[in-house]
Amino acid sequence: MSYSLQLYTLRNAIQEDLPGTIRKVAEIGFTQVEPYNFVALAPELGAALKENGLTAPSGHAPLLSADQDEIFAAAKELGITTVIDPYLPAEHWQSPEDIQATAAKLNAAARKGAEYGIRVGYHNHAWELESTIEGTTALEYLETLLDPELVLEVDTYWAAVGGQDPVELLARLGGRVKFIHIKDGPATTDTKAQQPAGQGTIPVLDVIAAATSLEVGVVEFDDYSGDIFQGITESLDYLNAAAAGAASEGAKA
Repeated sequence: MSYSLQLYTLRNAIQEDLPGTIRKVAEIGFTQVEPYNFVALAPELGAALKENGLTAPSGHAPLLSADQDEIFAAAKELGITTVIDPYLPAEHWQSPEDIQATAAKLNAAARKGAEYGIRVGYHNHAWELESTIEGTTALEYLETLLDPELVLEVDTYWAAVGGQDPVELLARLGGRVKFIHIKDGPATTDTKAQQPAGQGTIPVLDVIAAATSLEVGVVEFDDYSGDIFQGITESLDYLNAAAAGAASEGAKA
C-alpha cells in the first residue's frame, strides 16, 4: 500500500513557499503527492518534486471546465498518469439526465486523455452520496455510465458526511476505485474539526482494506485547527505503523 499527500492540504504554505513546502513533505516521509490545479504551477512544482525525489501518480484538475489539452500536457510534464476531476457542484447530481451528461463529458475527457497516455477519474464530495437516483446514490449511478477505463477516487470522509458507510460503499464500487482520500474527524461539514488518521470516527484501516483495487491512498485535510504539518505527520505515522503491524502479523502467520 502506498500513500500520497493531496497538496491542497498545504495550499497556504505552497502559496508562501512552494519549494520549501515540498521539501518539508519529503522530510516528513511522503514519497508521493497529488497536486491540484497544477497547470500554472507545473514548471516550479516539477522542479521541486524532482529535487526532493517525489512522484505524482495522480493530480486534480477541472477537466470539465478548463482546457483539457493544457491539463494533459502539464500532467505529462509532471509525470501524472491519472488526472481526476475534483468537483462538480450539488446541482449536477439531482437528476438522471444531469448525471448522464456528466458521464458523457467524463468519457470524452478519458478518450482525449488516452491520447496522452493519461487515465481520467472523478472525486466525490458529500452531495453525490446524499442524492438518490433510481434507488442508488448519484455516485453509484454515475459509475454505471462510465467507460471501463475511467476510475473513481472516493473521498471516504465526504462519503461518511453524505450519510454512507464508506466501507460498504467501497465494497459496492469494487474495482472502479483506484484511489481514496484518507481523512478523519467527526464526519461533519466543519472542515476545521478534521483530525489526523486514526483520531476521529472514520474506521480508516477498515476503509483502506475495503478498497480491494486500491493503487494509492491519499492523505488529505480540507482544513485543520492545528499545525497542518504536524497533522499530516501524525496521519502518515499512523498509516505506516498500521502497515508495519499488518506485515509483522503476516510474517508470523
